[in-house]
Formats: sequence, C-alpha cells, structure tokens
Amino acid sequence: MSEWIKAVLVLPFNALVVIPALFLYFGGYKFALPSSLFLALGFISFFAGAALAVWTMVLFWKVGKGTLAPWAPTQNLVVKGPYCFVRNPMLSGVLAMLLGESMLLGSFQILTWTVVFFIINTVYFIFVEEKGLEKRFGGDYILYKKSVPRWIPRLSRWELPDGEKRDN
Repeated sequence: MSEWIKAVLVLPFNALVVIPALFLYFGGYKFALPSSLFLALGFISFFAGAALAVWTMVLFWKVGKGTLAPWAPTQNLVVKGPYCFVRNPMLSGVLAMLLGESMLLGSFQILTWTVVFFIINTVYFIFVEEKGLEKRFGGDYILYKKSVPRWIPRLSRWELPDGEKRDN
C-alpha cells in the first residue's frame, strides 16, 4: 500500500494541487467567486473526474495488480470498466478535475496548465508508455491499442474477440 500512497502523492497530487498553486501564485491570480453556471459546471467536472480517476485506480490495483506509477506498474493489462471505451480514462479523470478547478477558481492559469498537462501526457503516452506496454503485453496490447481510442471514447464497449478470454 505504501507504493500507492507514494504514487498518488507524487503524480496526481502534484498535477492537481502543487503545480496549479504555482501557476496561480506566479500568475498573479486574484480570487473571485465564479458565476453560478461555472460553479455548478466546475463541481460536476471535478467530482465526475475524481470518481473516474478513483475507479480506474481501483481497477489498476484489483485487476492490474499494480499502481498508476511507472515505478510500480500493473502486472496485468487492464481492459475492464472505462478501459473498454478509452485507453486513458485515468488521465481523462485528472483532466476533468483540472477543468473543474479552473472553472471553480475562474483561473485561466489552471486552464493553461490543463492544456500543457494534456500535451505532455500525450507525448509521453505516444513515445514512452505505449511502446513499453507493447513490450510488456505484446499482441494483447497491440489489439487493444488498435481497437480502443487514446482519448475520444468509443460509443460501444470493446471486448476481446471470442476465444481470447483473459483473466482480467
């Protein structure tokens, strides 16, 4: 469990708290109460993103037998739950939380960080993570990658073809 605590403190905590706080501080942010619309949308986005992120982390732990951190990765390829629709639902949850923060705080700085964070992760996924997953999980990941989009969710649930039942 200590690997989980370390992973959450290093990755999501920095992305959601530390770096946005630095953007706000150095960007000269002045707090102003958001409009009712942005308040409602911000809460919805933040809590929906949090629910998605927690769900995916639980799947990494229970199905994947690992963590979200590259230093303690999953042992099994996770293709259940939201992973049947999109390859990166955990990061989608974090991005939704960041969008919620930007709306709740009325912060262009956090919106800017959200875009930068998305670009950094997209580059990392394409050039590092996906190649590593291909090496670790081989044909299973290649089939999954061809069938499930990186960011825009499928409209229908993806399932392994008949005869390719896996224990995850």
